[in-house]
Amino acid sequence: MKFHNLFGTGVRRGWRLRTSPAALLIASAAAVLAIQASVSSQFRAHDPGARGGVANAGAAVSGLTQREAVFFDVGKDDFSESETVAEGLGPRMNLDSCVGCHAQPAAGGSSPAINPQVAFATANGGRDKVPSFISIDGPVREARFVRNSDGTADGGVHALFTITGRTGAGNCSLTQPNFASAVANNNVIFRTPTPVFGAGLIEQIPDAAILSNRANNGSSKAALGIRGRPNFNVAGRTISGQTNNNGNDGTIARFGWKGQNKSLLLFSGEAYNVEMGITNELFQTERDETAACQYPEVKQPNSVIDMNNLDASLALSSIDKFSNFMRFLAAPTPVATITGGSATSIANGRRLFASVGCAFCHNPRFTTGNSATAALANKNVDLFSDLLIHDMGSGLADGVSQGSANGREFRTAPLWGLGQRIFFLHDGRTSDLIAAIKAHASNGSEANGVVANYNNLADRDEQDLLNFLRSL
Repeated sequence: MKFHNLFGTGVRRGWRLRTSPAALLIASAAAVLAIQASVSSQFRAHDPGARGGVANAGAAVSGLTQREAVFFDVGKDDFSESETVAEGLGPRMNLDSCVGCHAQPAAGGSSPAINPQVAFATANGGRDKVPSFISIDGPVREARFVRNSDGTADGGVHALFTITGRTGAGNCSLTQPNFASAVANNNVIFRTPTPVFGAGLIEQIPDAAILSNRANNGSSKAALGIRGRPNFNVAGRTISGQTNNNGNDGTIARFGWKGQNKSLLLFSGEAYNVEMGITNELFQTERDETAACQYPEVKQPNSVIDMNNLDASLALSSIDKFSNFMRFLAAPTPVATITGGSATSIANGRRLFASVGCAFCHNPRFTTGNSATAALANKNVDLFSDLLIHDMGSGLADGVSQGSANGREFRTAPLWGLGQRIFFLHDGRTSDLIAAIKAHASNGSEANGVVANYNNLADRDEQDLLNFLRSL
């Protein structure tokens, strides 16, 4: 009996030994699935952040002639040079060089990680205070007042700094605008530097191509609430009857946050005078004509063609040199993979970018037309912008009109090079790509439908889309 019991027990134990591995496998598999489900449910898409390492931008376009390459190099040197009071800097300005604002990830880019405006406030004896909206780890900014003291529209740039106390400024004594009051009264808005990579390619896109793309996928765009229009006012697309906001020629402006500047030369001339206070052949008079801050030994305009220099590349005025540098500056190069983002993920992200509707405004490709520069003629332009202005709603509205763009309208920002950008949106309010995308949605925004589609993505798909954007 005992033997039987022992045998029986042994049989039962043997049976258990023979069957338990399968049971264990089943239990283990279930546990793994449970863990995977738990991990999956905990995964949250995140911005991979600005890519480090080698800058995938900043070189000249391929195919330049030897002489064109010289003009590019000369332009880059001037673009990178810091100006002095003796060279016409000021009396009011935001910084002393082009590259100080356009530095990330290379000359021609956007705001760098360390804001040079903080150090510039007191450089060379300067006595300026750093405004509250400028920080060492924040974006380079210009400030615009929305309204004048009488309530009328302002919108102009109010320079942050002065030449007071700086080397060569003599008895010039100027005070900074009352930024503290403007901030307290919600009367100041900010702009950050726009990258100028591939600007010559953008300049050569025919108006007809922009208008044709606007008409493409009309019903799909309308279903999402997307409209968009060029930055000009026009009656029947005729030159006569057009509001004179961008000159008299009636063509589409395409540079600047509101697409307010027609050409790189105009973009350069305006920035030289507004951002550095340096007069030039397009803007010949000082923005501040305080008598004690004008110097007879500093020529007016400050920068003009040097007609005594027989070397054409050196004889040009600075704004021509800047224009040549930007015109011959290559587009950023996207990458196949990023840290945490495989080629498969990026490919899926590109597909989702189109399917959720982002590509309706951030059009992936244009083609240039004919050009006096062969390296720019009939080239693909993968800029991810339609170069139209869109109503971005109350959340991004800045209350400032430029050209025909009103206080809620902005040009679709080109996304090429986004992978190495640090600050986003016109005012640099965020460094987080997800926050920037979601800021596109607000009362009245043309992007509301697209952002709703984005918000409905599964986390893994959202991550793929973000990886794609950071690959650009």
